[in-house]
Amino acid sequence: MKPLFDNISRKSSKMVTKAYSTSFSMGIKFLAKRFHDPIYGVYGFVRLADEIVDSFHDYDKRQLLAEFKVDTYKAIEQKISLNPILNSFQEVVNKYQIDPWTIETFLKSMEMDLDKNTYDQHGYEEYILGSAEVVGLMCLSVFTEGNKTMYEELKPYAMKLGSAFQKINFLRDFKADADALGRLYFPQLRTQAFDQITKEEIENDIIKDFKMGFEGIKKLPKDARFGVYVAYIYYSQLLAKIMDMPASVIMEERVRISDKRKYALFFGSYFRHSFNLL
Repeated sequence: MKPLFDNISRKSSKMVTKAYSTSFSMGIKFLAKRFHDPIYGVYGFVRLADEIVDSFHDYDKRQLLAEFKVDTYKAIEQKISLNPILNSFQEVVNKYQIDPWTIETFLKSMEMDLDKNTYDQHGYEEYILGSAEVVGLMCLSVFTEGNKTMYEELKPYAMKLGSAFQKINFLRDFKADADALGRLYFPQLRTQAFDQITKEEIENDIIKDFKMGFEGIKKLPKDARFGVYVAYIYYSQLLAKIMDMPASVIMEERVRISDKRKYALFFGSYFRHSFNLL
């Protein structure tokens, strides 16, 4: 009963998404229903790979990631996997013809996390491309539903939005990345201390990405636009909170938005969307 297994696989990806990211899960709810399972499928795949390099410290991460990579391509080729998360992902890849380059580039960025602890500008851009920008393109493939002209038009905007989200994550998780994983992603930190000047330099770079990403949101198909806008609002508020905090505090604590505040943001987003203010 393959349809039953496929349904279980989709639910597994949904469960992973809800367990690891309440904010992302909320954003998905505001997409048209036909996009829910495909985006859960993308997130489940990305999350599983990320967990290998970030969390499985007592195991051979390199071997696990290598096996995961082989299993990913095998699942896509065979259109099935006994790993429910990969089975869900291959369904999305094959249905929406997700570019194999995006998958390869993403997995390469995960491999970078096995070896690199600091990045120069080139390495930083390469990592952002693989860990965030191509994930935005995977989602864009779903949202454009085979419309190649629209996909190509929106491609640079989706990449910039993904870049902004990832850079904010780096600031939000600065302490955990530095203390637990020994990673410093921002290239400025190879020669500069993380002080207020460096922090503001990074924030200004994110603002540029955000501005372009927002222009792309307005061009998205209506059935996808609101869900992505909700994610944008959440991250813009997270950035605003980070900008209000001194660099010394960012180095010592993870920045959070309370669930109560999240719901208020989402309600406000719904109001703007309903009255065509987006």
